[in-house]
Amino acid sequence: MPPPFIRFLRFTGRLLAATAAAVAVVVLFLALIVATDGAGSGLAAWFTTVAIAVVAAMWRGRRRSWPARLVPFLPVLVAAALTLSVCVPTVSTTRHYPAALSFVTTEHMRLSTGSRVAVYHYPPTGSGPRRPVPLVYLNGGPVRGISVLDHRFLQRLAGQGYDVYAYEQAGGGRSDLLPMDQYSITRSVHDLGAFVDELGKGRADVLGFSSGAVVLTRALADPAIAGHLRRAVIAEPGPMDGPTARIAGQKGRPSARGIAPAMTGPRSTHVPRYAVGFGLMRLGLLDPDNGLIGQAEGDNAFTAADLGSDTASAYCARDAHRIPVEDTSENFSFSAAASLRIQQTIKDSASITPRLRHSRTPAMLMIAECSSQVRQWETTVLADNPAIKRTQYMPGVGHHMWNGLDDNDQRAAAVITAFLQDEPAPLPDYPTRADIPAFLRSHK
Repeated sequence: MPPPFIRFLRFTGRLLAATAAAVAVVVLFLALIVATDGAGSGLAAWFTTVAIAVVAAMWRGRRRSWPARLVPFLPVLVAAALTLSVCVPTVSTTRHYPAALSFVTTEHMRLSTGSRVAVYHYPPTGSGPRRPVPLVYLNGGPVRGISVLDHRFLQRLAGQGYDVYAYEQAGGGRSDLLPMDQYSITRSVHDLGAFVDELGKGRADVLGFSSGAVVLTRALADPAIAGHLRRAVIAEPGPMDGPTARIAGQKGRPSARGIAPAMTGPRSTHVPRYAVGFGLMRLGLLDPDNGLIGQAEGDNAFTAADLGSDTASAYCARDAHRIPVEDTSENFSFSAAASLRIQQTIKDSASITPRLRHSRTPAMLMIAECSSQVRQWETTVLADNPAIKRTQYMPGVGHHMWNGLDDNDQRAAAVITAFLQDEPAPLPDYPTRADIPAFLRSHK
């Protein structure tokens, strides 16, 4: 009998060989998932992988005695079990929409574009004057439900006499899903125009936040839609077109990203199926309209905790340990696949600058001090849109400027109200177009 040390080395060698074989099977499976675009919920890749692995195990054991021939199959069995978990849904594959909100009625509107969207109406309240022009809110995401924090802010605006309407863009929240190939930034812009038309209240003021601000910016470059808008508030916009999306610039003052406590709650990415699916989609290796995870299943699976540090990046570093809960688990909704699809259509789009330079709709740009957006995404809008009448640089807030902390909601509402009523701005008009070079230098 060999000495114990030799037996240990042999055992270790066999263990490493078995582990390497299992890893090779998993890598082959992932490669086939990408090659087949997840066909058949991943089963096409799984059956092919197992067949190849079994043939390889038979080849490796061909010269061994009968019991020893089974040894190469052990890592195959382990890897087959692990990879099979990627092929089995753990949530419903039929869309389960968020429950109704207790404080506002959810209505649905069929737009002329074919989209069926969830609509929320906050009629004017308070003792002040009633504003005759409706105010439409476009939330961020893209393809995310309107958060409870946003709903509270809209209630504040209604309390100042505004007739506030908000709709969740197609695929988001309680709005109906679209076929994946119909999601695009162009569809989102046309949906805005169709929504304002459907309201039947004449021209509307529009407040667009984050990706909603991108939709609004592009709408301002479309005369057929811009003609239905009275005033526009562009708050913390993302990249407005392909050339802007390729800008790699600096961001605002430090955000809470990386220093805030980790978000609590269940994560779909702790489940192998969704970790693989969402991970490969984010890396661009799996098409949003893939055969592994359907749109409805992905929407059902994705949780607020899956956003991870993205939420923290919307708050200043000073607020890292008091980031508010933006949503309830019942209200949260985000379509990762549709969102990636729309973002890709922005990246693939041509410059809108030539059309935006003809914009005549009075607009205001809002920029947060601790913005997680690339500064040039924001300053490009300012430089290319001659109809931007004022810019309000919001101190002490991050990307999510109305967030229920301190007096942030009050300050944001004051800035928006002053512009919509053509009253003096609460803050200096900064940066102006002439200030852009110095503004960017000061944020390096």
